[in-house]
Amino acid sequence: MQKFKFIDTNIPGLVVIESHAFEDDRGFFMETFSAREFKANGIDVVFVQDGNSKSKKGVLRGLHFQRSHLQAKLVRVVSGSVFDVAVDIRKGSPTFGRWHGTVLSAENRRQVFLPEGFAHGFLALEDNSQVLYKTNEFYHPEDEDGIIWNDPDIGIDWPVADAAELIISEKDGLFRKLSEMEGL
Repeated sequence: MQKFKFIDTNIPGLVVIESHAFEDDRGFFMETFSAREFKANGIDVVFVQDGNSKSKKGVLRGLHFQRSHLQAKLVRVVSGSVFDVAVDIRKGSPTFGRWHGTVLSAENRRQVFLPEGFAHGFLALEDNSQVLYKTNEFYHPEDEDGIIWNDPDIGIDWPVADAAELIISEKDGLFRKLSEMEGL
């Protein structure tokens, strides 16, 4: 039985991954990462740090990236659900500024792999949504930057009826548009 299904997106290098769960009356077991399986499918990365965030419904985090300590990420949800977004900010990329969004949830067990050179964010669709991240580079707070979540040039179609109901940190609300950033 296939443990993982690797699904290419409209942005080269950005991959949605479905993990097969072995279920019985006790519950389930699934692998969420296998260096051998991932490498065989074009994802050859060494992860060095894990992160975990918990958000209530309506929390929007992002769009975050590090300027010089670029991070590849493997993102999954273990509780609740989020609308997860990746924006291509790789220099010279033919898909620069293009975004991809997918629902990640504890129920669908999907993950998304973001190669280096992407901004990342998500909107919590349920209370108690927990997101786990694996990264190939350590977090450097002095190197962190971000793109404003509602950049009209990117045009992310966030699944929200009223933007006034979003919960956004002060820092995330002060990010600039992608077109206003130098050095990208």
